[in-house]
Amino acid sequence: MKFVLLWSDALFFLLLAACLGGIWWARRNPQLAAAWRDVGRSRVGVAGAAVLLCFVAIAFLDSLHYRERLPQAPGVAEAQAQFGIEVLSALDALLAKQKTQTEKTYSAPLATHLFAKESRSDGQGRDFPRLKFGGRHLGDAGDRDADVFKRVAGGAVGGLAAGLLLALVARRYLRPRADWFAWNALLWTLTLILIGSGILAALMPYYHVLGTDKVGQDVLYLTLKSVRTALLIGTLTTLSMLPAALLLGIVAGYRGGWIDDAIQYLYTVLNSIPGVLLIAASILMMQVVIDTHPEWFSTAAERADARLLSLCVIMGVTSWTGLCRLLRAETLKLRELEYVQAAQAFGVSGFSIMARHILPNVMHIVMISVVMDFSGLVLAEAVLSYVGIGVDPTTISFGTMINMARMELAREPMVWWSLVAAFCFMFVLVLAANLFADVVRDAFDPRGRAS
Repeated sequence: MKFVLLWSDALFFLLLAACLGGIWWARRNPQLAAAWRDVGRSRVGVAGAAVLLCFVAIAFLDSLHYRERLPQAPGVAEAQAQFGIEVLSALDALLAKQKTQTEKTYSAPLATHLFAKESRSDGQGRDFPRLKFGGRHLGDAGDRDADVFKRVAGGAVGGLAAGLLLALVARRYLRPRADWFAWNALLWTLTLILIGSGILAALMPYYHVLGTDKVGQDVLYLTLKSVRTALLIGTLTTLSMLPAALLLGIVAGYRGGWIDDAIQYLYTVLNSIPGVLLIAASILMMQVVIDTHPEWFSTAAERADARLLSLCVIMGVTSWTGLCRLLRAETLKLRELEYVQAAQAFGVSGFSIMARHILPNVMHIVMISVVMDFSGLVLAEAVLSYVGIGVDPTTISFGTMINMARMELAREPMVWWSLVAAFCFMFVLVLAANLFADVVRDAFDPRGRAS
């Protein structure tokens, strides 16, 4: 195989490295270490962090891209090896059956037959044909319920056993630190995740657990592939808008005068433009650039990746104004406090005051705004894909899943599982991010710690 590094992969790995560097720095800084201990003592915070780490692990596996080597004639030199044009990931390799074993069309979760009737081969009416892969190990489709129950029970027992083994390990290494770490909440959360994973692992080789879509693709596979897209849009868009919002908001509030007027004029102009129209115009212009320069991309994955990154940047440009306004208002209040005026009287430079006195006291606003924006951006991608200006059609995302499923809600009987699967995974991701952000905000709010 040939390793492929997309731009989004590089940014994702850079973000993970920055998080690890932040953890190392926090351990060496007593104030940051104390704040993170407060987060670790919170059961809600630890549970939310565990769920988020599971989503990050899925996105990490889906960011390890490669191209498979094509079969070649004997005697061909190694340097002349040819590779396929399809870019795969480690997640694709783990879910190879779910990716390749596609059905003809819709099938319900854990079904053994197609969802729609077809004419029988003998011409004797219409019937629901058997699936090619789902439940094909069953001699009689009537045995499905007993088989599913047996596999669910086995998977749950296996997951529970893994959770108990994890508890034994944690009892030795984490319980001595129970005064600053809610290890019980972590164990309960991970045990529930392991039980769910065990059930999925027991069912996935034999059934389409969440059914199939219109073209017969496994919905569970599509849902797991959408996690990376949601995380990239939420994190990269937030990080792209954060520097501008921090810098301009604090400078406008602290400096005032014509600088404040200029910054207010800038974000007022941007706010006066409808966000959807600005994003649509920018995406269409970027798409024209991509279409007129096909030589820039060697594979379809690189082309889709370029559109994904451009969407993140464009959404970041249009979403920084709200946080900037909040930071300006908070800075206007903080600059009148005694410790800031005392620093000014002692001749401390404006940059040092903003960095050492203003910035730490607005980080709780930044934290909650960033995570709320993350949640909103994950949901906004679904809306943008619905109107056709989201990610590339070849990119699997929650938005494209919802867009494909929206027309099927009107049919009878209704095809509901694609929409429900995307909604449930988005709900868990956004809920875990919000709960974790609330705990982090409370821990890092200087006034909250003081009280």
